[in-house]
Amino acid sequence: MSKIEVKDLLDAGVHFGHLTRKWNPNMAPYIYMERNGIHIINLYKSVAKIEEANEALKKIAASGRKILFVATKKQAKDIVSQKVANVNMPYITERWPGGMLTNFVTIRKAVKKMAAIDKMKADGTFNTLSKKEKLQVDRLRAKLEKNLGSISDMTRLPGALFIVDIRREHIAVKEAQKLNIPIFAMVDTNADPRDVDYVIPANDDASKSIEKIMTLVTAAVAEGMQERQKEKSDADAAASEGEVVAPTAEEVVAEAVTEAPAAEAAPVAEETPTEEAAVVEAEKPADTEPAETATEPVETATEPVEVDEKTKEEK
Repeated sequence: MSKIEVKDLLDAGVHFGHLTRKWNPNMAPYIYMERNGIHIINLYKSVAKIEEANEALKKIAASGRKILFVATKKQAKDIVSQKVANVNMPYITERWPGGMLTNFVTIRKAVKKMAAIDKMKADGTFNTLSKKEKLQVDRLRAKLEKNLGSISDMTRLPGALFIVDIRREHIAVKEAQKLNIPIFAMVDTNADPRDVDYVIPANDDASKSIEKIMTLVTAAVAEGMQERQKEKSDADAAASEGEVVAPTAEEVVAEAVTEAPAAEAAPVAEETPTEEAAVVEAEKPADTEPAETATEPVETATEPVEVDEKTKEEK
């Protein structure tokens, strides 16, 4: 993950807050100073909060869960849709549909209806409709695509929400709080940061500021997705290696056949000298006599001792 520079945030205008008379006192810890009636956000704290949020987003993306991005402001629509589409995450840039999270089953029905229309066009059923019915179906399809097109692949509730302006998207915030879904958000000086789990103090009105923050955030999400892909590929490689290492019944038999001669060869090589030696010994019976006589000196070795004792007595 690339290091976030304060100078880059300063150039993007992330430090500009709202008028001092519109401020929220709960944002006081993130405000650096006041200048010309405008609050200035402390960018050092912004950097720390962005790094914290990026680390959490990276883990969520690595776990395979979706992150829903919400930004219906005019200056944020195009930026969010472009940046988020690159990392293949769902986003809402039109109107937030009420019950998007709390009534997710109904939203899924609308998405399935859109898929059914596409199926009608594919199998030729759409051509059998009248001109008026075709027009109505096309209008319905365009409306669903506009509102729900980006979430068509989201089959379950998202793992987290990223919101650009929590004052404007207060319904989304309430729904996420009700379902205990983590909230990441760009929070300006006129908003209450207590409603957000991961606060990013930043200017949420300027397009340059939004683009800068979204670039940093989506880069962290992409990194998390790459880690997940790497883990998957490693797991698949390990599984394939395990299948190759595990021998089949035919391989076991083949190995037994090839190894058997080698295993038998060593004992035979050791036994052949002994057999030849036995044959040689059988042919030479005289060789066995020295072995018997070799034991006689042991008996005769005791006899001189007795002779010595007798000679001593005679003396």
